[in-house]
Amino acid sequence: MPTAPQTTDELYEALRENDRRPYGRTRTLTAEELVDAAEQFGEPEPLIHALLELQEAYTYGSEPRKSPVVFARLLNLFDEQPDVFDGRLRHMLFWRFKWVANALRQLPEIPLASLRQWQTEMRDRYEKAGLGLQPYYGQAYQLAAHVGEDTALAYELWAGRTRTELSDCEACEICERALYHLAAGDDERALRIWEPVLSGKESCQEEPARSVSYALLPLLRTGRTDQARALHLAGYRGCRRNPSMAPEVGRHLEFCALTGNEARGLELLAENRNLFAEVDSPLDQLHFLTGAEVLLRRVEQLGHGDLPAAGYAGRTWTVGTLRAEIQSRADDLAARFDTRNGTSTHTDRRRARLERAPLLESLELTLRTRTLEDVAPAAPVAPAAPAKPSVPEELPELIARARELDEQGHPDSRDHWARLRALVAEPGYTHPDDPALGSLTRLRADLLEDEGNLAGERDAYAESAAHFKEAAELYETDGEPGLAALARAGAVLAEAELSAADAPTGHEDNVKAGALGDAYDAIVRLHEGVSGLRPVHEARLLRLRATALALRFQSSRDPEHAEQVLAEVEGLYAFATRHDIPGQISGAVLLRATTHAISGDLPTAVTELDALLARLREQGPAWHLPRVLGLRGKAQLGMGNAEAAHADLSEALRVSAEWPSAGLATARLHNDLAEACLHLGRPDEALRHLTRCAELELRGGSRFDAFCTYSNAARLTLDLGRVEDCIALLDSVLAEPDAAAGELDDRLLAQLRLTRARALHAGEDLKAATAEFVALAAESAGWEDDPGSHAMIAAETAVLLAESGEFERAREAADQALAAHAREPRFEQLSNCLRELARLQAQRQGPEGLPSALGFLEDAGRVADEAREAGYEAHGRSLDTALAYEYGRVHAHAHAHEDAIVALEKAMALLGEPGEDAAKAGEWAECVRLASALEGIYLERPAPALARLDAAIARLTPLGLTEDIEPLTELAAQLRDEN
Repeated sequence: MPTAPQTTDELYEALRENDRRPYGRTRTLTAEELVDAAEQFGEPEPLIHALLELQEAYTYGSEPRKSPVVFARLLNLFDEQPDVFDGRLRHMLFWRFKWVANALRQLPEIPLASLRQWQTEMRDRYEKAGLGLQPYYGQAYQLAAHVGEDTALAYELWAGRTRTELSDCEACEICERALYHLAAGDDERALRIWEPVLSGKESCQEEPARSVSYALLPLLRTGRTDQARALHLAGYRGCRRNPSMAPEVGRHLEFCALTGNEARGLELLAENRNLFAEVDSPLDQLHFLTGAEVLLRRVEQLGHGDLPAAGYAGRTWTVGTLRAEIQSRADDLAARFDTRNGTSTHTDRRRARLERAPLLESLELTLRTRTLEDVAPAAPVAPAAPAKPSVPEELPELIARARELDEQGHPDSRDHWARLRALVAEPGYTHPDDPALGSLTRLRADLLEDEGNLAGERDAYAESAAHFKEAAELYETDGEPGLAALARAGAVLAEAELSAADAPTGHEDNVKAGALGDAYDAIVRLHEGVSGLRPVHEARLLRLRATALALRFQSSRDPEHAEQVLAEVEGLYAFATRHDIPGQISGAVLLRATTHAISGDLPTAVTELDALLARLREQGPAWHLPRVLGLRGKAQLGMGNAEAAHADLSEALRVSAEWPSAGLATARLHNDLAEACLHLGRPDEALRHLTRCAELELRGGSRFDAFCTYSNAARLTLDLGRVEDCIALLDSVLAEPDAAAGELDDRLLAQLRLTRARALHAGEDLKAATAEFVALAAESAGWEDDPGSHAMIAAETAVLLAESGEFERAREAADQALAAHAREPRFEQLSNCLRELARLQAQRQGPEGLPSALGFLEDAGRVADEAREAGYEAHGRSLDTALAYEYGRVHAHAHAHEDAIVALEKAMALLGEPGEDAAKAGEWAECVRLASALEGIYLERPAPALARLDAAIARLTPLGLTEDIEPLTELAAQLRDEN
């Protein structure tokens, strides 16, 4: 708190501001400071308000030890000056007797006698005040359930009584009744009772998150897996990282452990690491730790006890060491409660949770389904790494086989090189003394060349070029000039790929095309400068020459460049055919087909690929089949044949399973299949392929591509209305170490966060969505090279602030959007935003908000004028007609009905008479409906309103627009009935 309040008005404003903060240390510390400030005024009422705020902060900030102390001060004030407590303050005071009872139950150092004494105090106070005792009996039942006594009588004394104004809310009482039957083993009855809360009909600050966490396992046991999945996603979001809901988080961890989602459980545990330090309630700690232990025990049982785990701060934990630490702490907590209560209830309940067997082998909870193997860190190079069965164990045979497969272009060469890389890295490695295998220097060069190829496949071109250059030096040292030339050619091509990085914006393709042309010339010189090449190596150089030209054509799209590619490819094809090099024959045809496809001659490309597929199926190499089928699938998609594309791409994916080393190539197939599925109207299948693609890209080291693919998947998920799936996916992706640390490309990270903010808004979490949008607007303000994106983000931020009722801040955000729009126009987005801001302000504030609302519409008018001058055509509604309609709506909300009708008539004139354009006819009909309602109902002029409606119905009927006619007919009938 910057400065202490100097007046009671300032104190009350500070209390209101603090009330808007989330529960946690910041809110609690501020509340403590405000109590100190209130005491300076020497007045009881400000102090009462400050103490109430402080007790609330302690209660929902999981600090139960402090809540009773604050309440004792409030009770003393009430006893000394009861008249200061008006009806509202008195209600709050008596309500909080329950908070104190709950706080005392959470502290094992408080004797059981003291708990019962407090309940007696509560009963006496309620009776003296003439209040109903149902809340007291509710606390008596909860104490009996906590201790582990026979609860039947206590439950009846509570549940059988009529509710009072001090009873817990409906949602909380529903949860307690359901838990009573759950404890009795009646899952079905518990779920029936829970239905109003689980369906969202009843809620409060803690509900439905609390009920959801308890209902997850009963839902599974009764076969309601889809509902359990949906509630897990929504319920977890409602409690994550919240110290006062640590037990609920623990139950979600347990749910993951019992449904084959151990990897997600570890992810959620890491996200809630703060709870190890921030939960002051021993009872909440016990419930959270037990849930975490269920998860960690399960991971250990599956043989992954050495995985890293997020635990108490100050040291590094594995699953095994954290599980042991949690077990010790939780055992001690359970024993302390049982000692206080004189029962074994908490130890018994804890044991029951820990001994539960998994309820499902596998339940797909999120779109990002991961296994424990997926979350394991990459293993360091180690001599103990076992070789795959297909990889020779004997070193001489392994080296020879790796080179043989590499010359063939066989994907299994990767496993051989990986095994050799591990062996060479071992201390004391001894290279075979065999002239046929060459020196260790030659082998190191081979390994570096393989690393260069791997880096290039994941677009790490700087790394690729460095490996190739180092390999070339070693080849030269070893007297292998031909291989050195090949490695240098690889470096040249990799550096050309990097050229666009420093190019001026908008000139990347031209710069890259020029660099690739230079690369081609350099590779030709390398080729001409070396003699005595083996045919297989010369074919590789020819392939690199053709590849450089093909990549140049991809950047330039110059027809002359296409001709040069085809000429170079003919040379490669002829050479490979003459020397019978199947892999390069296939490569030449692929380059030729790709060139035809990029040139727009898709039928020729498909013809080439048909012939190549026939050859591959007959003569091989079979590992080229996935790529050729994939390319033909893309060509079919380009020709509008989505069914054929889907068939080819699906076959490519099936065949690629035989060559698991080609992970990134398989990822691309999933991406292309997703596109085919979208064309076929199968978005859910597309979503599965997108998420699979992203995971493969992530494993292959192409992290930027992976996050881009996840971004596409998230946007598709949101478009499909799967809001919770979208949020869960993005929460998981944004928790990746490089994303969480801000090491990811800032624009890509912003796109992921923007999609998440939109999903939060769609999920009606306005507070969280607004906070994220405000943060993104502040960050994007610094994007000097992309003011258009800032305009869009600031505009959306303004709308969310307006929805939250913060119109001053909304105006500020709108002004930011307009300033950015002036630099890089976003006509339609800005117009939509400004009209919506006007509507919201007029709707919320009525006549008082009209001047500000009209200010937004004036801005929208200027945007529409600018768009017209720029020749911009809106993709949706005309900016002018939409603006005229909004003037009508805004005046209507402000009760300026005559002005509203004038604006609506202007909108109708701009739209013109309804015709074949159904969208325009629908707009026109809506203008008629609103104008007629204003005139007939609010201005009480039914005759002209009915005349307008009847004329509109007559115009629309011949057009067959029944959906637009129906509201007009209903309004006309209403007006006739009322008059």
